[in-house]
Order: sequence, then structure tokens, then C-alpha cells
Amino acid sequence: MILGFISGLFEGLDTLWDGLWRLPTVAFDPSSYASFWEYLTDREGVGEVLSVTFEHAKLVLTAMGFGVVIGLTLGIMIHRVTALRSPVLGILGVFLTLPSLALFAVFVPVVGIGDTGPIIALTMYALLPITRNTVTGLQEVDRAVVESAKGMGLSAVQRLVKVELPLAWPVILTGIRVSTLLATGIAAIAVLVGGTGLGVYIQDGLTRYPLPNSVEAVWIAVVFTVGLALLFDTCFTVLRKLTTSKGLQS
Repeated sequence: MILGFISGLFEGLDTLWDGLWRLPTVAFDPSSYASFWEYLTDREGVGEVLSVTFEHAKLVLTAMGFGVVIGLTLGIMIHRVTALRSPVLGILGVFLTLPSLALFAVFVPVVGIGDTGPIIALTMYALLPITRNTVTGLQEVDRAVVESAKGMGLSAVQRLVKVELPLAWPVILTGIRVSTLLATGIAAIAVLVGGTGLGVYIQDGLTRYPLPNSVEAVWIAVVFTVGLALLFDTCFTVLRKLTTSKGLQS
């Protein structure tokens, strides 16, 4: 068994090395880009690909909406009740260790095929960065500022909404940003449980490989998933500048 494992390991490394060796040839081959562009414009159509990209974005943003609400709530709760901090963060950490496809498939018997299962799974993956950053951000708020607000007669809820959360917002937003980028990549496998998104091109390409246009289909998914992630990242950069006071921007 050990010899078989070692043999398989060396075969995998050999395949990886061969692929890396050939990568510059593919990257600088004009025919590769011409083939990709022809597939995008003539076979699929830019409009169709953008429509699927929109479905992918909708899937991610729906999950993130639930993730933000739940993550913020949990973060505020365990910041106040410190005894719950380690157990809650531990459970959320376990979510990230679960294999993506397995977690997606677990919900099929419960909610059926479609986007519901992937949304639940993506929400679970999003919780740890958001919750942890919420706790971290609230902990970094200067206690003197909180005490001053308390001395001014603000209630606990008012201090949280008007003082603590605004000051912790840059750190919280970073957690939301990380979760969104993570979900954008993982959402590509939603198609395997009947979901929507750019994973349809990965499934199509791998199913038809090595037939014509199979590789181009996979590259459609890769390029537009990366492009969508960069778009989200840019939006978060702008959102941070618009929603954070100049004194907190770094």
C-alpha cells in the first residue's frame, strides 16, 4: 500500500511538472486565445455567458446576505458572552473543513436539487470569517470611547449601533469580503447538485473532454469566475472608502 501511494505521488508530480512545463507554450500561443474568443462569441455568445455569470453572482450574493445577518448576530452575541466564543468559533471552523461537494450533496435529500442546497452550504462557509472578524473588530474598539458613550447616557443597544459597530466596521467588512471571494469560487460546483452558475461550463467541458471546445468551455468558467471575484473585490474597496471615516481608513 505504501509503495502504491509513493508511486501514485510521483506520477502526480510528474504530471504536474509536465503541465507546468507546457504552460508557457499554451499561454503564448495566439491560436489558444483565438479559439477561446471564437467559442465565447460564436458558439455560446457573450450575452449567454453574462447571463450565467449573473446567475452565479445571484447565488453568491443570496448566500452572503444570509451569512452577513447570521455572522453579525453570532459575532455580537459571542463578543458579549465570552463563554460561548470558543465553542461557536470551533463549530464554524468545522464547517470550513467539510468537503464542498459532500456538503452540497448532504442537503439534496432535504431540500432537493437546485440552488437551495448550495445557498445553505455557501452560507455555512461564509460564517467563520464574518463572525470572527465581527468579534475582532468589536474587541479592538477603544474601551474609553465606549465608556464615554455610556457616560453620555447611551443605552447598550445605542452604544453598539452608534459607536461600536461603526468603529469595528472596517474589520467586519474585511471578513465579509473574504467570505464573498471564498463563496464565489466554491459556487462553481453548485451545478453538480442541480444548481446554477458558471459551473455549467466546467461540467460541460469535463464531460466532453477531449472533444472540440471542451477546454474552451472550462476556460469560460475560470475566466468569468475570476472576473466576477475581481469585480466583487473592487466593489468592496469602493464600499470601504464610502462607509468608513477617513480616520479609520488605512
